Amino acid sequence: MSTLPPVDPRRGSPPSAAGPRGIARGGKAVYGAPLGILMLEARFPRILGDMGNGATWPFPVLYRVVRGASPERVVLNGAQGLLGEFLDAAAELVRLGAEAITTNCGFLSLFQREIAAHVGVPVATSSLLQVPWVQAMLPPGRRVGLITVSAATLTPRHLEAAGVPADIPVAGTENGREFFRVLIRAERDDMDIDLAEQDILAAGRELVAKHPEVGAIVLECTNMPPYAAALQRELGLPVYDIYSMITYFHAGIRPRNFA
Repeated sequence: MSTLPPVDPRRGSPPSAAGPRGIARGGKAVYGAPLGILMLEARFPRILGDMGNGATWPFPVLYRVVRGASPERVVLNGAQGLLGEFLDAAAELVRLGAEAITTNCGFLSLFQREIAAHVGVPVATSSLLQVPWVQAMLPPGRRVGLITVSAATLTPRHLEAAGVPADIPVAGTENGREFFRVLIRAERDDMDIDLAEQDILAAGRELVAKHPEVGAIVLECTNMPPYAAALQRELGLPVYDIYSMITYFHAGIRPRNFA
């Protein structure tokens, strides 16, 4: 049996018996987690599939909670007065070791340009950013439809900042029984998952009933991925969300090594 050390596929020859050679580069506090996530300050449950549940991701991530950035303040009040806090938090994630930044609220598309300019690394603030890409994949006569936590406060400014057409079909969850009330109104810490799912499905049915030309769905809210599969089954349409976008985003900063 051979006693030669295994071949290092990056070098094409066995590594030195004394260990790997080369210069290890420093300059960060944390390694192996190149994606940083800016979190709103909230206490509702983050179930598997939610962006704020670390087990959702097939790769390590770095989290930073932005103090004072409640869902109500960001979603209902346009994140007024919070830009500085988000810039500081994003810069801190980069200092820790993040090589790319995202956020856990689609309404933060408002800060896309400012955060990217401030930190100097790739930034994807919102699931809305993938709307133009999804639209490009659809056949003629079909459109992207959008489901958001709050249609009433998703403004043309939010859409424009993400490159989304102002006339995109939109449905919200404001009239539901659970999802909006728990996430935005913060009336309690617990959530009925079945009722929350029904709110998402109802919004989807409303969207396609009013806009039969919809050929794919994008979910604005980063708390909606746990319900994406049920929505796809219900409507029979492709569904894209923050999970689909961020796994794509991460694949660019850490491409698969096929060596």
